Amino acid sequence: MTEETPATVLVAGASSGMGRAVAESAAAAGARVVLFARRRELIDDLARKIVSAGGRAEAFAGDATTPADVAGAVELAAAGSRLQALVNCVGMNIPKRSLTQLTTQTWTQMLAGNLDAAYVLTQAVLPVFRRQHDGLLVHVSSRSALEPDGSGGSYQAAKAVVAALAHATMVEERDNGVRVSVVYPGLTNTPLVEQRPTPPTPDELARAVQPEDVARVVQTLLDLPDRVYVPDVSLYPTS
Repeated sequence: MTEETPATVLVAGASSGMGRAVAESAAAAGARVVLFARRRELIDDLARKIVSAGGRAEAFAGDATTPADVAGAVELAAAGSRLQALVNCVGMNIPKRSLTQLTTQTWTQMLAGNLDAAYVLTQAVLPVFRRQHDGLLVHVSSRSALEPDGSGGSYQAAKAVVAALAHATMVEERDNGVRVSVVYPGLTNTPLVEQRPTPPTPDELARAVQPEDVARVVQTLLDLPDRVYVPDVSLYPTS
């Protein structure tokens, strides 16, 4: 890949939080980034910011649970460039998350926004990675997938199955040159935590993992040679 045609990193959930930080980090490291999220105005603004700083970025608005939208984003990312990686930072939670508050509707909503999105993204990108015989798929899960906490049964279940999907993908696709990693952040200072029944205090957020910390871990995964992969990596606040 020449300097004129850098490899591309497709970031799903790039409008805010960890996804935004990952996109900025990848662009600063020289990748062409494709920003995928529902909120067009936010990813358009981020694309302009990256380009004004000398990077390469394009925005594609859509829903990660809609196969046609995801296919369009993957097509854009693979056009005229090697698609180095897809980083899945898509996630959602709801305030009424306890088992006593969940309904069939909200359970289904949570699975769609977390697990279904991971599945649709995976299925869309694999044909490109197989054709290239190369590609990295990174799913940002959650510490709650490993350790029970107050994030709610539907969120924990969905994030745990995202990790299971990632590991199954690696088993099935490794001979096709595909590598899959899962990142498990602990409490992270993103807009998602505002959905908690009791949002963290400013002091708690100051001591939390920051989106830039997650981006540094993801960038390390992107920088690794294709002869190795990291199955799982966790990063938690120290206090």
